Amino acid sequence: MAAAPLRVLACGDVEGRLEAIFGRVRAIQAKSGRFDMLLCVGNFFGSTSEAEWAEYCTGAKKAPIPTYVLGANNQDTLSYFPDISGCELAENITYLGRRGVYSGCSGLQIAYLSGTEAQQQPAPAHSFSAKDVAELKTSLLSTPNFRGVDILLTSPWPRDVGTFANSAGEIDTKKCGSKLVSDLAASLKPRYHFAALEKAYYERLPYRNHMVLQETPQHVTRFIALADVGNTGKKKYLYAFSIVPMSSMDPAELVKQPQDVTENPYRKLRKEAPKSKAPLSAEEEPACQFFFDLNKHQGKKRPSDGKERGDSQPKQAKKPPQPTGPCWFCLASPEVEKHLVVSIGTHCYLALAKGGLSPDHVLILPIGHYQSVVDLSSEVLEEVTKYKAALKEFFRSKGKRYVLFERNYRSQHLQLQVAQPGTPYFYVELDTGEKLFHRIRGRFPLQFGREVLASEALLAQPQRADWRQCAAQRPEEAAQARAFRREFEPFDFSLRD
Repeated sequence: MAAAPLRVLACGDVEGRLEAIFGRVRAIQAKSGRFDMLLCVGNFFGSTSEAEWAEYCTGAKKAPIPTYVLGANNQDTLSYFPDISGCELAENITYLGRRGVYSGCSGLQIAYLSGTEAQQQPAPAHSFSAKDVAELKTSLLSTPNFRGVDILLTSPWPRDVGTFANSAGEIDTKKCGSKLVSDLAASLKPRYHFAALEKAYYERLPYRNHMVLQETPQHVTRFIALADVGNTGKKKYLYAFSIVPMSSMDPAELVKQPQDVTENPYRKLRKEAPKSKAPLSAEEEPACQFFFDLNKHQGKKRPSDGKERGDSQPKQAKKPPQPTGPCWFCLASPEVEKHLVVSIGTHCYLALAKGGLSPDHVLILPIGHYQSVVDLSSEVLEEVTKYKAALKEFFRSKGKRYVLFERNYRSQHLQLQVAQPGTPYFYVELDTGEKLFHRIRGRFPLQFGREVLASEALLAQPQRADWRQCAAQRPEEAAQARAFRREFEPFDFSLRD
């Protein structure tokens, strides 16, 4: 029998407004039923906490549910935390401690780090140092079969959390927050990471904790920053969610990737840190063999933090729509035929076509789920353009020309586009720069592009108009992909510094 999910509330800076937060919790429970716990990040106490706090200390008032809080972030509130290692502050209110892991009887694992990043040594009592982070990491990473924690609680945001993600509004994630927290999040791989202090609400798109096709699939992380309680801007300060402890989940269910998943914002940190890969299972060995040729180029990939473009801030990632059914082209999808992949960029990838018109018939595809070019965010569109330019040079070096075409009609996933969102169309682009566009207003043959190119007037191979008549056996397809990858390698920008 599957474990019942825990119902959890997470809260931003309370700043001493105890009646406000606990009153809100009572109202939520009256409407939606009981929650198991309240997790508070940021400043739990404020400059005017004493009067309200006294009522809880004496037992005159009681928190409505078990409440777990982080420690002081400044000198002024240190006195509220009598024991640095953690203690009960009042009935139903527990200070977790300076750093550590809280494990409940349900198996839920909550890692926590109190304070802000120290700017001096020795670190003040309200700050954490690199040593604190290293010791917390070691205590968990040394655990046999460690896969990650369920929840990570920190007061500061992780630096660079907005890389590859949706906009954080007025918060500059390249300057805000702590690099040590980024390092901690990259190592502990929490399923949920909560932070505060910036008086802003930000729910980042989920990010993956593995390199696609190069590492064993892992669960995603959701970062949520919460605003301060009772803020006048009515920014969200309380977040409700249900979670089944990782230890009780089916492994296949745990590693499922949502369609809007992004790259890991701390990928640069992960590359720099020494790491040992978990052995792959037998059924994953073909993927490992497939990437043998690519693995020798690890460390030569271009930086993925936006610096190669001279950007000072991360671009906003546009959230892709959900597919209406299984998608054969989303890279994280189990349906994708990974042995056909020949190049992987940051936002797009290149794959040989299944049953191609020729041995070098390739597809340019976004890693995430997009229906058309019109739906692409700017950074994805930029990488599509890079792949087009690389293919143009590649084919010219072989004395060949290319024709690029896309059909936005009865299709889920982009294979290339240009028009109003939702408009059915057929688009052709020649390597001379000429572009042909036809808006589809009625029925349209799905294999029109292939039929034209396979006709006697062009490739003179009409029998190849239907890809199903051209599909080869998997070993042959894999061999063709390896051959194309070797030839394309000098033109593949994703392998350059």
